[in-house]
Amino acid sequence: MTKHETSPPPSNSTNLASCLVATIFLIFIFITIFTLYFTLFKPQDPKISVSAVQLPSFNVTNNGTTINFTFSQYSSVKNPNRGTFSHYDSSFQLLYYGKQIGFMFVPAGKISSRRTQYMAATFTVQSLPLGLESNGPDGLKMGPTMEIESTMEMVGRVRVLHLFSHHVEAKAECRVAIAVSDGAVLGFHC
Repeated sequence: MTKHETSPPPSNSTNLASCLVATIFLIFIFITIFTLYFTLFKPQDPKISVSAVQLPSFNVTNNGTTINFTFSQYSSVKNPNRGTFSHYDSSFQLLYYGKQIGFMFVPAGKISSRRTQYMAATFTVQSLPLGLESNGPDGLKMGPTMEIESTMEMVGRVRVLHLFSHHVEAKAECRVAIAVSDGAVLGFHC
């Protein structure tokens, strides 16, 4: 008969060292994943660019007191992320001296990673009061030009590594100068 030899139980210092090595390894893995996330996969807000503004129709009516016009804005939305940008609750507004004269929801959709989507928004504005001889809303005399503001806002989310969802949004505000005599766009600044 042979005698079974038993090994001595591991000491507490060996258990502690093993736990310490495992903890350091897990912290290292976590820091590596965190660093990769913020260097390669960090979600960025989409970029909105306005390429053109046009007024295809423009009429001054009622002896120069009101105007009717059609306003068109052409924009592009670039998704700089590695994941698809799913947009929802996005809108386009047209303002005249802070008063909303046009509003449109941008239909929900998706923009693939690192792609650009082109969008157009067209509004028909009827009977907008315009007093060339009177003071404007800010107390200044109104001249032969008028200024309209447009705001495009894109709101949505980007999925990162197919696991995490990150909220992103972008906004483009433009001021458009228009000649009251013929509706020519004199310039726009976004």
